[in-house]
Amino acid sequence: MGAVPVLVDVVISDSLAIILYLDEKYPEPPLLPRDLHQSAMNYQVSSIVLSVIQPYQNVALIKLLEGKINAEEKTGLVNNAITKGFTALEQVLVSCAGKYATGDEVHLIHGAINRFQISMEPYPTLAKVYQAYNDLPAFQNALPEKQPDAPSPTPTS
Repeated sequence: MGAVPVLVDVVISDSLAIILYLDEKYPEPPLLPRDLHQSAMNYQVSSIVLSVIQPYQNVALIKLLEGKINAEEKTGLVNNAITKGFTALEQVLVSCAGKYATGDEVHLIHGAINRFQISMEPYPTLAKVYQAYNDLPAFQNALPEKQPDAPSPTPTS
């Protein structure tokens, strides 16, 4: 598909499939909880992110929308979709969050990008776990701007 990582030893080009493959190939530390209920909650959280939130952060979709609707309509459409996703996440996380989204250990695809300046006030549980992830060095090192191929920041005058 050209837009996600591909493993070296086998060709798997879907982020979720890669995570599941790595969890099986390298079981320690686990990417998914071994507890069945916690594992299901991880899948549910991941499904909400992948099906509701992530598509509206896709650069190709955003560029496609630029030619079809004005900037205000595009922002409204994206914010509406992400807000629906955040609302669904908050409802799930209230019942299962610990320090992180589904307990006190980091598993699977935890994290959300708040690049559209959506207020986190209505989502206190999501905001709490988002901050907990941002406090982890591994998450700080994974930020797009910290990657070797990241564009240089534009100097301000």
